[in-house]
Amino acid sequence: MRKADFQELVHIMERLREPGGCPWDREQTLETLKDFLIEEAYEVLEAINNRDLAHLKEELGDLLYQILFISRIAEEENQFDIHDVVSGIADKMKRRHPHVFGTEDLRTAEHVLERWEEIKMEEKNGHVNSSTLAGIPAALPALQKAKRISEKVARVGFDWETVTDIMEKLNEEVSELSDSIQHEDFSRSEEEIGDLLFVIVNVGRRLGIDPEVALQRSNMKFIKRFEYVEKELKSRGKKPSSSTLEEMEYLWKEAKKYD
Repeated sequence: MRKADFQELVHIMERLREPGGCPWDREQTLETLKDFLIEEAYEVLEAINNRDLAHLKEELGDLLYQILFISRIAEEENQFDIHDVVSGIADKMKRRHPHVFGTEDLRTAEHVLERWEEIKMEEKNGHVNSSTLAGIPAALPALQKAKRISEKVARVGFDWETVTDIMEKLNEEVSELSDSIQHEDFSRSEEEIGDLLFVIVNVGRRLGIDPEVALQRSNMKFIKRFEYVEKELKSRGKKPSSSTLEEMEYLWKEAKKYD
């Protein structure tokens, strides 16, 4: 069976949006597609986290379809089309890799990132916000956004010297949170929890650990253990709501043996 190429997928998208095409596809707008785009991106991440490459292929296709869909709507509004999108990113990648497509000599990943940020600033040329932190999407999940903020300011030298320094800051934030709780200052507690999470993100960054991945793994570990607790309680004719904390703690410790 012949494999479809990219242009065929473009034609499929065009056909679905044309008069006589798909009623559902024709009703969609940029606003209605936002949630689908986010959902497909997270499904790609889930496939990567599970190392499910067969599923990853499918999810990448779904994500690509959303990009085509959005580009098609923009084309109908006489803004740009998918070929402009492809051309734009191709030009950008060549421009931002002068050590590959030009004559510059950048020998380390760190030098590449530094030059990348410099080129971004040159592209903006003072016409838009040229802050180091400009360009971080406002809609990023909070943990991921904290990581991007920390990475960007670290590249310009605004960083702790060692992980030990960050851990000292972490202990300071824990103490401040404890104090706010003792004084029942819940507005301050919210602020302190945010500060604590931000510092934890930086610990992960310095250790090369993605906080989003780390938290997802902890979530899955918790789910697995609690499902074990529920299963064992059910075998005894009980539910968590009708069990004592001591019973559940005992089963929780049992579940840890199967991690």
